[in-house]
Amino acid sequence: MHHADDMATKDPMAFEQASAKEDGITGQLEDPLAHAAYRKLVHKIDRRLITTCGFMYCVSLVDRTNLGSANIAGMSKDLELTVGYRYSLIALVFFITFTLFQLPATVACRKIGAKLFLPGITLAWGVLLVGFGFPQNWQTMVGLRIILGLLEAGFLPACLFLISTWYTRYDLQKRISCFYMIGFFSSGMGGILAYGLMQMDGLGGLEGWRWIFLMEGLITVIVATICYFTIVDFPDRAHNKSKFLTKEECEIVMDKINADRSDADEEAWDFRKLIASGKDPLIYGYALIFLSVLSGLTAITYAVAYFLPMILRDQMGFSLAASQCLIAPPYFVACLYMFATAWISDKYRIRGPVMMFNSVVGIAGLALMGFASNSGAAYFGVFLICCGFNTNIPACMTYQSNNIRGQWKRAFCSATLIGSGGVGGVAGSLMFRSQDAPGYRPGIIGSIACGFLVLFVICFNTWYFKRENAKADRGEKVLQGHPDFRYTV
Repeated sequence: MHHADDMATKDPMAFEQASAKEDGITGQLEDPLAHAAYRKLVHKIDRRLITTCGFMYCVSLVDRTNLGSANIAGMSKDLELTVGYRYSLIALVFFITFTLFQLPATVACRKIGAKLFLPGITLAWGVLLVGFGFPQNWQTMVGLRIILGLLEAGFLPACLFLISTWYTRYDLQKRISCFYMIGFFSSGMGGILAYGLMQMDGLGGLEGWRWIFLMEGLITVIVATICYFTIVDFPDRAHNKSKFLTKEECEIVMDKINADRSDADEEAWDFRKLIASGKDPLIYGYALIFLSVLSGLTAITYAVAYFLPMILRDQMGFSLAASQCLIAPPYFVACLYMFATAWISDKYRIRGPVMMFNSVVGIAGLALMGFASNSGAAYFGVFLICCGFNTNIPACMTYQSNNIRGQWKRAFCSATLIGSGGVGGVAGSLMFRSQDAPGYRPGIIGSIACGFLVLFVICFNTWYFKRENAKADRGEKVLQGHPDFRYTV
């Protein structure tokens, strides 16, 4: 019902300009009033969808990465985690279920609906996190982390899938970056929150690290409850779930998406079609960027999240209080950097070159943090790491979303991308080993190598996309099942 007759143009630059001026319902072009009304509708959706998903992502990141703060707050001693690989094992097992259940959970979100699925799993892991405050041995903590991975598995790919269904291709990176930024910055504040909760040590006969889990679990439950009432469902069903959007407003969005890439309408469930999405080798190219072979971008991010408090304290000599508080400033600066690069990327319709620049920034930061003798220089390196590598996470999500078509392919790709990040998290947990303290040199060197691999893969993709676009322009090839689709370089 909503399919556009033409995707506007074969040139990605003109593609966006034409789509921005086309009314998908009436088919009229150059209607500035309709375009202004559409932009107003987009900002209305932004305020609910991006903010709600962002706050749930915030508690997701805090809940999965608070292990480092709890560890230096006494958990390591109480549960005897300094023996062998116990701490690394606890960090690692999360990613096993987190990776394995990405695709089933993402499919479940599309079938059930985001309004029930996303707040529901957030509520469930919030209740579970409260239970993290009571283990008496490290084996129990391993079991809890396995379950946490299962519950969190579908959250990020489902959010990526949901957000990508609401926006045109060159509106997307700013939105994904804002979504990621809310969680990213707030998780940076998690260190300060954890330090404050440590001061409850002894209250109720519980250690400070237990209070970290108890209170953060309670916060997660509260956030999940509120978000149930504010989340926006997929465009084809949002008007049925709340009074936030009318059916006509949802149709306007779907018409714009169809004019942009012709995949707004819900597709009937087809398991074969879902699995057939895996035949596209480009999917694994995006996953390789996100993973960067065994550790990848998310491994660097997870490794910094887990081990930054310990690096600040052990390698750089800061006190416990300073270690917790000094986690936040790099995240704040990275948020500003992240939005600036997203704005540039959307405005000029480029993805790869911006990601390459981010990788260079991150590599420089790793070199400083790992090898600078001055603690100030090493801490500056942390700023560069957060700016470079963390910014590439929403950039990579957008890079992938811009270059695929189809609802079930989008679900498959979202799960594959985030799942590869889970594998990277496993590698990151192993690369930054406790026995390598205080320098963690093997992990630093491995992460630098991953940054260079990202540069190589994006260079290859850029060459390949330009070649394929040229073939399509000459009428020699149809890309992603539509004659007017062109890859975003």
